[in-house]
Amino acid sequence: MHPLAGFDKLLHYKVPESLRAQIAIGSLVRIPIMNRLLLGIVAEFSEPVDFPVSRLKPLADVVYPFPALPPDLLSLARWMSSYYAAKHDSIIETMLPAAVRNAANIKQEKLLSIARVIPADELAALMKRAPAQSKLYQFLAQQFKPQKKSLVIGRLGATAAVVAALVKRGLVLEENRRVERIAYTDDWSTGEVVASQPHNLNPGQQTAVDTIAATLAENKFVVTLLHGVTGSGKTEVYLRAMHDALAVGGGVIFLVPEVALTPQTVSRLRGRLEAIAPGHKCMVWHSHLSEGERLDGWLSLATGESKIVVGARSAIFAPVQNLKLIIVDEEHEPAYKQDETPRYHGRDVAVMRAKLNNALCLLGSATPSLESYSNAQAGKYRLIGLPERVDARKLPHIDIVDMRVEIVRQRGFTSLSRKLVDAMHARFEKREQTILFLNRRGYSPSMQCTKCGHVEECPHCSITMTYHRSDEKLRCHLCGQEAVAPARCPACGAPEIRWKGMGTQRVEEAVRRVLPKARLERMDTDTMSKKNRFREILSDFRAGKIDILIGTQMIAKGLDFPNVTLVGLIDADISMHIPDFRANERTFQLLVQVAGRAGRGDRAGEVVVQTFTPQAEAIQFSRHADFEGFAASELKMRKDFRYPPYRHLIHHLFRGPSEEKLKFFTEQWARHVEKELAGRVELRGPSPSPIEKIKDEYRYQVWYFTNGVTRVIADLNALRTAFAWPDDITQVLDVDPVNLT
Repeated sequence: MHPLAGFDKLLHYKVPESLRAQIAIGSLVRIPIMNRLLLGIVAEFSEPVDFPVSRLKPLADVVYPFPALPPDLLSLARWMSSYYAAKHDSIIETMLPAAVRNAANIKQEKLLSIARVIPADELAALMKRAPAQSKLYQFLAQQFKPQKKSLVIGRLGATAAVVAALVKRGLVLEENRRVERIAYTDDWSTGEVVASQPHNLNPGQQTAVDTIAATLAENKFVVTLLHGVTGSGKTEVYLRAMHDALAVGGGVIFLVPEVALTPQTVSRLRGRLEAIAPGHKCMVWHSHLSEGERLDGWLSLATGESKIVVGARSAIFAPVQNLKLIIVDEEHEPAYKQDETPRYHGRDVAVMRAKLNNALCLLGSATPSLESYSNAQAGKYRLIGLPERVDARKLPHIDIVDMRVEIVRQRGFTSLSRKLVDAMHARFEKREQTILFLNRRGYSPSMQCTKCGHVEECPHCSITMTYHRSDEKLRCHLCGQEAVAPARCPACGAPEIRWKGMGTQRVEEAVRRVLPKARLERMDTDTMSKKNRFREILSDFRAGKIDILIGTQMIAKGLDFPNVTLVGLIDADISMHIPDFRANERTFQLLVQVAGRAGRGDRAGEVVVQTFTPQAEAIQFSRHADFEGFAASELKMRKDFRYPPYRHLIHHLFRGPSEEKLKFFTEQWARHVEKELAGRVELRGPSPSPIEKIKDEYRYQVWYFTNGVTRVIADLNALRTAFAWPDDITQVLDVDPVNLT
């Protein structure tokens, strides 16, 4: 099929023959940005791309002399389509910011400067004939740089006609300048700024820096896993690597798992890079930016004005020129996995993009994913270790509290053990800070009648409603359904309906009882709705205005506060008892990462872990931060059951309003796949998903285990296309899933 097939229907108007010729020969003439976008999409792919017409706005007046998608991103899109079973249009839409797709306006300002210096007699004549023009001209002649037209007119009381007259005479030059809407300093001033001079490296850091520098000099594709304990100085290694990449004219992508970590990361990079590489601006790239800010960032990177971008997973698609280094910080984090189409993994896409650019991909973590670690063991990745904290700081002491014993001692359920309460009092008296972690928001995960056993459930989802005491509401954290918390049991009418379990609100209430004078803040989805609230709280915490910070997983990773000497894990079992073969791995990673927030300054740290299963391997290995021991034990189990990383896993989810109909068709589908792909995949299911219903749709699932993804995905797609699916059944293929619920 001709690569231009279907091109006309992508635009609101017919494509001129001249433009059609330019596209056909791949000319790099200056053409409208959306036409340039289609040049990249249509001319590169062998099939027509059905891009949403309603999202496209052709621009006749905005032109850029570069393609919307550089060649490496086009190649990456093709790979993602074949690996993740995603359509090209969804991938292109993911790669291009909405600001570019929606043709957001460029913010511009008009600048005035003198075009030529006139002699005194001509100036005198001008002053006599047109005093307003003379006044404006003389003002501009005294300026060292072009001035904003609006400010000049306002200050001098002039009019636009005066400016136009001077421009027409050739005495004043009026020009447009693009105004960047991303703040590089003030917007991030609340974050941490590292010293502009490099720190002295310990032997482990020096070895890592030298190895990475040698790799960058070789200009070839290498994946390096930087395994450093919490507080081992991985950021300093990243900074040195970025400096080396910039020194050879290369571009850098720095990925962080959460948007929340972006301000601190940008602040850390800003001071150093501006000192060692003047003129290099660190672009920010995440979903919380406005359309204008995204457009400015995209333009700055696409034109080569900026060579560094920091952001969450979508930053991997930033149009960085001459890409030499990709850093994936906290590479083990599930947040790198996209949970909607295209369901890509930011870490794996980073590896592929580095391969396409002959660049270095640097993966860093204190608790690497077992997939990355096994690749390092197999020699596919290079492994560099940082086994010690900087300045010989000790890892925090970890106390394990058996909550079964604690309940007996305190004669009833409690959210805070005596050990943790005593430690909090001691830290408060010393004016040191405490972090309390519980990965469950709300006051209580459920309300239950103690008389008849009735539990309040969401009418649209198969989960219990979470009780929020702040407004006496029950909320479903999947679909958002709300209801007033009942005073009596809806089933039997008894008043004995009580909350069960605990969330961050209940922990906050308990802390206020035992430490009424302490300054507390709670950080979870419920309290972070206000823009910039996250950064404000972290700034106050760093400044010592907050004594105790209570939060969910958003405070569990990457943040660095030197005055934090105590970390309490309220319930270490939450992530362990879920239907997921990665449950132990996630628990170990979470415990080690949260514990790593303590003792990062000059004072020793302490961690109190509250658990009902102190004998669990994940907890015992995390107590000693023994990653190698945990990995050996967990990988043996994975190998015995042939779970990832020893085979790939593909999750096939089916959704529909009728449970019986959904079950029937998924069973028919499973039999069809077993027949057609016998011996190539191991199929498990179909079975109901762990959460059987969400938003009034029932959910069934099928698992495919395979040694190779690309061929199997292609065949599965072909079978899906030929299978007679009803219109009300939705299906989703997820390659290498990280969420199995």
